[in-house]
Amino acid sequence: MRKYALIVAGGVGKRLNSHTPKQFLILGDKPILMHTLNKFSHLDRIYLVLPKKYFNDWKELCEKYNFDLEHVLVEGGDNRFCSVKNGLNAINSADIVLIHDGARPFVKKELITTLTNKVSSGFGIIPVIHATDSIRIIEGDSSRVVNRDTIYHVQTPQCFIFNEIFNSYNIDYNSSFTDDASVFESKNRKIKNVIGNYNNIKITTPLDLELAQVLIKK
Repeated sequence: MRKYALIVAGGVGKRLNSHTPKQFLILGDKPILMHTLNKFSHLDRIYLVLPKKYFNDWKELCEKYNFDLEHVLVEGGDNRFCSVKNGLNAINSADIVLIHDGARPFVKKELITTLTNKVSSGFGIIPVIHATDSIRIIEGDSSRVVNRDTIYHVQTPQCFIFNEIFNSYNIDYNSSFTDDASVFESKNRKIKNVIGNYNNIKITTPLDLELAQVLIKK
């Protein structure tokens, strides 16, 4: 079984107020993105989607930090949907693919193994964590409480049989596509959930980066 990782790293750091793309910011002893790719080093192949304008920057960082983990660079698109689609087209053929956010460097290899073991034809497998805050839906001037026992936050990597997610992306972009699972479901396929890890944060805001600097020391 050929198991591939598709790492999507198209962020530019706007919410971090950084001129450096967030995936290139230093976390511990190396850029965030290098930590992320290392978590998939046991798979058969890694594809990394980046904006074309950052290709040379990434190659220079790899030289500077002696990062020699083999991976294939793919040009990103106008949004995440297009970037994933480009990545899937570049892979072209595989058995299982895990699609992951480049700014989630704390994913555990045990979770990756769980996902690849549970994926099956017709079903995508995604990690979720239980919502701990109270949840309300606000509509205009009114709001109502939601039973948080049924609310979960979705994480990556999201795991699929390659041909099924490849065919699912043979569709035009729609704003209702919030992640790969939602694209998969648009083709009347099903999603199963596994419990993820609260440390598997996506680094998006300055507070996320501060938390990541603490987690990397553990």
